[in-house]
Amino acid sequence: MTDQELGSAPRPSYGSGGLAGVLPAVAASLGVPRGAAEELLELPPARGAVVVLVDGLGYELLHRRGGHAPYLRTLLSGAHRLDAGFPSTTATSMGTFGTGLPPGSHGLIGYDVLLPEADRIFNELNWRHGPDPQAWQPAATVFESLAALGVPSTMVGPGYFDASGLTRAALRGAAFRAADAPSDRVPAVLAALAREPRQLVYLYWGEVDRAGHEHGCESLAWGAAVEEADAAIRVLARSLPPGVALYVTADHGMIDIPFEDRIDLSTEPDLDRGVRHLGGEPRAPMLYVEPGATADVLAAWQARLAPRAHVRTREQVMDEGWFGPVADRVAARIGDVVVACVGRVAVVDPRRHGTTLLSLLGLHGSVTSQEVAVPLLRVDPA
Repeated sequence: MTDQELGSAPRPSYGSGGLAGVLPAVAASLGVPRGAAEELLELPPARGAVVVLVDGLGYELLHRRGGHAPYLRTLLSGAHRLDAGFPSTTATSMGTFGTGLPPGSHGLIGYDVLLPEADRIFNELNWRHGPDPQAWQPAATVFESLAALGVPSTMVGPGYFDASGLTRAALRGAAFRAADAPSDRVPAVLAALAREPRQLVYLYWGEVDRAGHEHGCESLAWGAAVEEADAAIRVLARSLPPGVALYVTADHGMIDIPFEDRIDLSTEPDLDRGVRHLGGEPRAPMLYVEPGATADVLAAWQARLAPRAHVRTREQVMDEGWFGPVADRVAARIGDVVVACVGRVAVVDPRRHGTTLLSLLGLHGSVTSQEVAVPLLRVDPA
């Protein structure tokens, strides 16, 4: 079966039905004027708002394993099902969440991406040896836009996020309050609101994603991590000052890919031939190829991965809107060939991937509903 016979890959939503619409809609609920042509979710007016992003808490996982989230489960009847976007990975989703723009506009288009001017790969999550974050992502964040209108924001999360490359690229403009231990986070949010109730507080919660990667999203460890997050969010909801709304969302879902179902690029010479750099991640590889090799690489990957993956050229994914509208400065960052796994498969390369990535059982990044769909749960202001 050829890639063409697979049909079109699902096109992510980057408007009000996507993660990009969350912070702009929350800002509008605080009385911030919205753009004349801006279509946003209608949220109730509020004096202040808290947005909790639970890394890795996909919509389908929450529905299927909601027994581990008794409080969040009570909010599902009024939940919105949103698209995280492509690739469904934290670095990209943080850009989408923080700017309200699609990846093709904000430019954080993957986990490992090409730095075109240096012809080398860097990791947008850890930003090691990366470019200047504000030059790489120059668009104003929602937090910066709020600050310009006199509405403060606070970001609560682990201390190592303070002034990190990804934070400076995607989330700049909010005051940072470090809370490394889970038990410190709700008090940190409430302390920020006590100082200034009319503000937007963003809380990042990462333990669910970590448990899913290391043990699998079907594991007891994943369930325990969700229970911890659920209990904390329940306490937070019951402790909010009057007039403050609470929203819970995520940056992506997750799927378990057994190690025996992974393709090792180092043992596949037909797939490796012509690939200069491997970017993206195992569920959504981006291939930067040798000059003139695009057609051959495309054909080889389509032949090997169909019907378990969509394999497209850069031009095709741009035409099909996988990244939303793509700015000129961003186009060269996208692989010459882009892959989105839809079957139970992933592509790894021990020569390029570190041992930590190779050991992860739970993965994400592609276009399946398990990976892309995220919830937006809400508790209206009292």
